[in-house]
Amino acid sequence: MIKIKDKIAEYIEKATNLKKEEIAEYIETPKELEKGDYAFPCFRLAKEMKKSPQTIAEEIKEKIEASTEIIEKIETVGAYVNFYINKEMLVKEVISETAKEEQYGKATIGEGKNVIIEYSSPNIAKPFHIGHLRTTLIGNALYRTYKYLGYNTIGINHLGDYGTQFGKMIEAYKMWGSEYDLEENPIDKMVEMYVRINALCKEDEETLERCRKNFKLLEEGDRYCLELWNRFKDLSMKEFQKIYEILDIKFDSFKGEASYANQKEEIIKKLEKRGKITESEGAKIVGLEDVGINTPCLIQKADGSSIYATRDLAAIVYRAKTYDFDKCLYVVAYEQNLHFKQIFEVAKYLVDEKYQKGLKHVSYGMVSLPTGKMSTRLGNVLKIEDLLNETIEKAKEIIEEKNPNLENKEEVAQKVGIGAIIFNTLSTATIKDQVFDWNIALNFQGETGPYIQYSYVRTNSVIEKLGYIPKVEDIQAEKIQDEYSFNLIKLIYNFQDILIQVTEKEEPSILSRYLIDVAKNFSSFYNENKIICEDKKTQDARVYLTYITGKVLKQGAEILGIKMPDKM
Repeated sequence: MIKIKDKIAEYIEKATNLKKEEIAEYIETPKELEKGDYAFPCFRLAKEMKKSPQTIAEEIKEKIEASTEIIEKIETVGAYVNFYINKEMLVKEVISETAKEEQYGKATIGEGKNVIIEYSSPNIAKPFHIGHLRTTLIGNALYRTYKYLGYNTIGINHLGDYGTQFGKMIEAYKMWGSEYDLEENPIDKMVEMYVRINALCKEDEETLERCRKNFKLLEEGDRYCLELWNRFKDLSMKEFQKIYEILDIKFDSFKGEASYANQKEEIIKKLEKRGKITESEGAKIVGLEDVGINTPCLIQKADGSSIYATRDLAAIVYRAKTYDFDKCLYVVAYEQNLHFKQIFEVAKYLVDEKYQKGLKHVSYGMVSLPTGKMSTRLGNVLKIEDLLNETIEKAKEIIEEKNPNLENKEEVAQKVGIGAIIFNTLSTATIKDQVFDWNIALNFQGETGPYIQYSYVRTNSVIEKLGYIPKVEDIQAEKIQDEYSFNLIKLIYNFQDILIQVTEKEEPSILSRYLIDVAKNFSSFYNENKIICEDKKTQDARVYLTYITGKVLKQGAEILGIKMPDKM
C-alpha cells in the first residue's frame, strides 16, 4: 500500500533541511475535515530557519509541486501546511489492498524481532478479581497487535507464586486446615484462611514470625511446605484457567516468581563482582542515589530470604538468554513504578545494553469499587468470574427484550457481554484510574463494545440481504468519493497505521477509539447514502465499502479480544 505520510515527508524533505523520518513524526491528521487530510505544523522550524512559522509554511507550499497522483491540492492555514489527498487514488488503493488478503492491515514489519509481554500474573491462593482485569486485557491486546504486525511475540504469565504470603498460607493451613475442604470453591476457602491469618498476625508477633520461618523453609525446599505450596498452586491454576478460557486468552509461558528463586545467589554474585552490593542492617541492597532514586533496591532480606526484586532481576537475565528480546514489556499497575525504575537500573549491571533499552513498564491505573479500593486482606474484592457471569446474564435479558426470536441467543449473549467488558476496559488511556461501576460497564448504548458489534452486524445484514459481494474489478472509484464514503475510506486506509501506533505507544485505547470512529462514520455513510439503489454501479461500490468496513471492524475487534456475532 502507498504510504501517503511517507510521500508527504519526502516532499517536505526536499523543501527543507529536515530528514523525512523526522518529518513523518510531526505530520498530523486534522480534526476538522475542511483543513485537509494531513497537516504539517511549522512551529519547530522557526528557531532554526529564523522566520515566522507562517512564512515557513508558505515557502514549503511554494516549493512542493503537487503530485496529481497523490495530492489534489495544498493549502496553508497559519503555521500549518495542509494536504488534500487525491480521492480517486486513495479509493482505488484501499479497494485494491482490501481485496488482496483476508486479514487486511496485516504486516511483516516485526519480522525477526522478539517481543516479550508479561501480563495478567495473578497471585496464587487469591481470587482473580477486577484488579487483574486491566493487566490481562491490555496485555492480551498488545500481544495480538504485535503478532498481527509480524513480531515473534511471547506472552508470559509471571505468576505470583512465591513470597512471604505463602509462609502465612502454610501457617494458616497448619492451624486450621482441617476446617476447610479445598476441593470445593478452593480460592474462596484459601482467601478465608488468608484473611484470618492476616488478622492474627496483626495481633500476635509470634504467629507472624512462624509465617516468616515457613517461607524460609519453603525456599530451602522443605518437603511439607513444598507439597502444600504445590497444592495451593494447582488448585489456583484450575480456577484461573476457567477465566482465561472464557476470555479466550492464551500464554506461551506460565513461568512465575518461584522459577527464579534458586537464582538469587547468582544475581548477588554478579552484583558483588561489579561492586554494587552493600549491607544495611543485615540485608543486601543496591544503592541508586547516583541515578536519582533515593530508595535502594533490596536484593536479600536480613534473614537470607529473597525478595521479588531479586526474582525479577533473575527473570530479566533468563529472558535475555532464552529469547534474545528486542522489547520486554511489563503490563503492571503504576503502583509498581518505583519497583521497575529500581530493577531496570540494577539490570544495567546484569545484561547487555540491547536488553536494557528493551525493558519497559507499561503502567496502568488502578481499579476500585465505588466504595473504595479493593483488598484481599480485607476480603473486599469483586471476582472477575462474577462480573463475567452477571454481564452475560444482562446481555441475555436485553436480547430477550429486543430480539426474542434470535438464534443462538446464549452464544450471542456471551460475545456481547464479554465484548462489553473488554471494550469498557480498553476504551480509556491505560494510565487513568478506573472506578468500576456496574451501570457504566453494562450500558449497551453509546461508545461501547456492543455498539461496534451492532455496526458489524449491520454490514453483515446488507451483504446477506443482497446475497453477493461485488467483484473488485466491477467497482468504480468515483461512486464512493462523496463526503461520507470518503471519510470511511480514509479511516479504513489508516487501519495498519493505527496498529503501529498501538505498538509505538503501548496503548490499545488507540485502536478502541479508532473502531468507534469507524462505526460512527459507517452509521453516517449508511444513513446518508442509499446502499441498495437503482444504479447498479453505485450499489456495487457502496456494498463493497460496506463489506470492507465490516472486515476492518471484525479484525480490529478481534485484536482487542472481542468476538463478533453475525446477528444480534
